[in-house]
Amino acid sequence: MNIRSFFSKYQNIFFYRILEKELSKCNSVLDVGCGHSSSIGMIRRRFRSEGIDIYKKNIIESKRKKLHDKYMLGDIKKLSKLYKKKSFDACVAIDVVEHFNKQDALRLIKDMEVIAKKRVIILTPNGFYEQHAFDGNPHQIHKSGWTKTDLRKLGYTVYGLRGLKFLRDDHAGIKYKPWIFWGICSLISEIIFFPFPSLSFDLFAVKKLNKT
Repeated sequence: MNIRSFFSKYQNIFFYRILEKELSKCNSVLDVGCGHSSSIGMIRRRFRSEGIDIYKKNIIESKRKKLHDKYMLGDIKKLSKLYKKKSFDACVAIDVVEHFNKQDALRLIKDMEVIAKKRVIILTPNGFYEQHAFDGNPHQIHKSGWTKTDLRKLGYTVYGLRGLKFLRDDHAGIKYKPWIFWGICSLISEIIFFPFPSLSFDLFAVKKLNKT
């Protein structure tokens, strides 16, 4: 395995460990907008999980990979009508809220907080990055950008992931050459700047909910 292949395979390992830790005390997880290759499939699971997505091909591919125990094909903008209150320990939305305008995204976040008993976890780019539809999926378009201030106002604790923001392009690829050197710098900076979300490419936000 060459260094580029190694980096591609393990570049998200720190994120996976953080996600695994945050979900370690959960018995049930709802993966909102699960897509075709959920991060849930990359961590050790001691919980049952359900994935919901509006795009049928994503559900089919995720089922093929056996990433979740159960699936629903549905519109997550109607999440509160599809799931009961406090029906999962955690709701997770990985690279999801940026695909909605702010009003719809805020409504989605509130719905997740109603459905979850213990915590809500959100991963989203730090700021707005343009993205168009691809793979035949019109839902891939980015419609909003988020900052640590936006999420902290909603009561979330926010961390930084994927290293220093300026090292990556709009599609999260390494921006500079030599690619290997800057890729390694990004991996190292991810750990160092985890407590400094404003400097990082991605925002990792966690909200612990009252058990009542």
